[in-house]
Amino acid sequence: MTLHDGLHEEDHAYTVRLEMFEGPLDLLLHLIKKNKVNVTDIPIALITEQYLEYLKLMKVLNLDIAGEYLLMAATLLHIKSKMLLPVSSEGEEEGEEPDPRAELVRRLLEYQQYREAAVELEKRPLLDRDVFIRVVSEERDEPEEERFETNLFELLDVFRKVLEKAERRAAFHEVTLEPITLEERIQEILSLLQKERRSMAFHTLVPETASRRMIVVTFLAILELVKVKAIRIFQISPFETIRISLL
Repeated sequence: MTLHDGLHEEDHAYTVRLEMFEGPLDLLLHLIKKNKVNVTDIPIALITEQYLEYLKLMKVLNLDIAGEYLLMAATLLHIKSKMLLPVSSEGEEEGEEPDPRAELVRRLLEYQQYREAAVELEKRPLLDRDVFIRVVSEERDEPEEERFETNLFELLDVFRKVLEKAERRAAFHEVTLEPITLEERIQEILSLLQKERRSMAFHTLVPETASRRMIVVTFLAILELVKVKAIRIFQISPFETIRISLL
């Protein structure tokens, strides 16, 4: 059984529109960072393969993939095919042919600058923050460490691993689907966070015994809570345990 098999009708009762969180350029930058490669020298075959795998995972997790993601997939496949073509004799005589990746690299560098500028603007003090006293809940007794916000694709990486474990387990053991709705799972997560009165390690929400359906519903519940700004997802430092807390 693989990530692409065993879909059930009830899993499709709810979907999340992906463009509310991240876009295709965000995914490409995530893959470039994950593979530790230079944005100006993208290994297009590797990045294309991984990009398509993410699209498959998004489908499994009921994410409504926007047309921009599919367009980028077509663009990557086109660039890959062009790079596989032998250099023509005319190109050899006239000098090097244009790099098929050039336009994509330009877009990525431009978008990267835009993102960095947005982060810097976010760090600047806001007028309301300067004028009004911010009330801090007495229930929040955690020290104010620096926190690194977790993006959608880092979250997808975690869920990929959890799903793969669940499906390997299901190959040897019969798993009973928990009769739980998305709304019920959202309330469960909120209740756990309110009870803890602090952040929780992300993996505690999806124990090793969780079924595939519970994993998918949990993922959708977390995205819904992020969308309505009820929770935040972060790490204390890069590559550390992903945690969630109430906003």
